[in-house]
Amino acid sequence: MEREDVKSILESLLFVADGPLTVQRLTEVIDGAGKDDIRSILEELDNELQDNRRGIRLVEVAGGYQLRTAKGNADWVKKFLGGRPARMGRATLETLAIVAYRQPITKAEIEAIRGVDVDGVITTLLERNLVRAVARKDVPGRPFLYGTTPEFLELFNLKDLAQLPTLKEMEEMTLPEIPDEQVSIEQLEDAEQRQEAEQEKQD
Repeated sequence: MEREDVKSILESLLFVADGPLTVQRLTEVIDGAGKDDIRSILEELDNELQDNRRGIRLVEVAGGYQLRTAKGNADWVKKFLGGRPARMGRATLETLAIVAYRQPITKAEIEAIRGVDVDGVITTLLERNLVRAVARKDVPGRPFLYGTTPEFLELFNLKDLAQLPTLKEMEEMTLPEIPDEQVSIEQLEDAEQRQEAEQEKQD
């Protein structure tokens, strides 16, 4: 199969997929294409999409690859969809952060850190598929141990958990004050981008 044919197939698969596709999954679908070939063509596709200022971008996220709209077109996409950006309450965000950095962790351990009951918050995170029960702790009662999901990585545009900012970076990160104590996912991304820009200036 010609290289351009493989690239065309890859673009179609990424377009119809409902989540990030791993290199392994792509090699299973495209007969005769090895992992190195797939990675090379994905890199080439990524460069083409960026160089031509196209409306979509290829991003590596949650252990796979996904087509996403260009950030510069975000306002137009929102206007077309007519929806409000997803919001996450501070209690939910704080609990999710604890799970992300301390996983695997039990509900009781989360409550010990936050000092409040987190039954409702955990239920919300489970419903949104941002956390999941990964095992049971070997103690009396065998409580569930919770960890994050691939959807968590996808939401925060992370390749893997190693890309989480360090606790020191989190402490130094300043987030905008939200009157209703809700934090927009977009506002978190904007704050992160400002932090990266400031870091580049310092370097």
